[in-house]
Amino acid sequence: MLFNKVVGQTKVKSDIIAMALANKVPHALLFLGPEGSGGLATALAFSQYLLCDTPTEQDSCGTCSSCQKAAKLIHPDLHFVFPVMGRNVVSDHFLPQWREAMQNPYLSSYDWLRSISGDKGSAQGNINKEECVSIVKKLSLKSFENKRKILLLWLPEYLQKEGNRLLKIIEEPPANTHFILVAENQELILNTILSRCQMIKFKPLSSEEIVQGLQDLALAQGPSAQSIGQYAFGNFNEAIKLAANQQKNNGSQFLDWLRKCYKGNGAELVTWSEQMAGWKKTDQKHFFSFGLHFLREYIMIKVTNQDSKRLGESENKTARKLLNIIGFQEIESLIEVFNTCSFELERNANPRLLFLDASIQLKEILRKESVKVNSQWQLANP
Repeated sequence: MLFNKVVGQTKVKSDIIAMALANKVPHALLFLGPEGSGGLATALAFSQYLLCDTPTEQDSCGTCSSCQKAAKLIHPDLHFVFPVMGRNVVSDHFLPQWREAMQNPYLSSYDWLRSISGDKGSAQGNINKEECVSIVKKLSLKSFENKRKILLLWLPEYLQKEGNRLLKIIEEPPANTHFILVAENQELILNTILSRCQMIKFKPLSSEEIVQGLQDLALAQGPSAQSIGQYAFGNFNEAIKLAANQQKNNGSQFLDWLRKCYKGNGAELVTWSEQMAGWKKTDQKHFFSFGLHFLREYIMIKVTNQDSKRLGESENKTARKLLNIIGFQEIESLIEVFNTCSFELERNANPRLLFLDASIQLKEILRKESVKVNSQWQLANP
């Protein structure tokens, strides 16, 4: 992977290239950043840069034999470790699936584990004892083609106590051996591993960087890219999913849901819940993600009394109608509902019951007895 294909993170890319050009690459690096911020994509690009025969001051050449092999994830001196599922299995058993999955190097651990589990059951992965033994064995051998050997370990959070088996080789690796660890949650990493790595932090991507990335990759253009960039919340993985599901208009669906909840027709709510249960889980999560985005912009409208540039015309119009209905206490309740729904979806809750329960809760919040606006609220009518 080339650096120019990595979305955003300009300073990080500049810093690690300078590090390589000065021949001051630490033996152990930890890329730490939230999901979708580009840590794994940057690690792939940096690995290719370190193995490149003729790197420039901006990027690897992309044409030498080493670059071509690294780009295909088949370079013999580039090793991968990642969470897997099952007993007595290691990452090498899943390399074909890994290479296919790296078409999206911004994917989440949930996406990865569900893909190798056949989308069945709960996706619980780990990096086990057998993997750690395999790492030590691999790195004790001489390099095959390059003067360097690189081990890219995605999500050291899954090592747990088994990570102690790697402490010695991380602290005193063989000559020209580099560890690149890519993590999302510092609190779940062993302190003994953290102390042996030089940390490089990744910030969430800006809306502008996400928009540019979507346009560069021809995933979305114009207003569509702008809209996705605003409520991907710095996560390019979410942006990719949203771009792939543009046919689902979350804005109109969400507003329609609010109207149905306000009217409170039980039969309509049951029918709507059945329809939503038929959506893919990723689409269901995006629906609640949009709800949180709408509430965030609604707060800005309520405070500034100005339309949001991050909402469409119909969404701004609905937000205006809500100003006398939903106060900050109700906003807090709605946020709790949406967050809880997202949490339960991750844990395979029954979607029919989940959406119906959420609808009933919204009905109670929107039609709170303490709120009186004339005798009817305009939101009940599109």
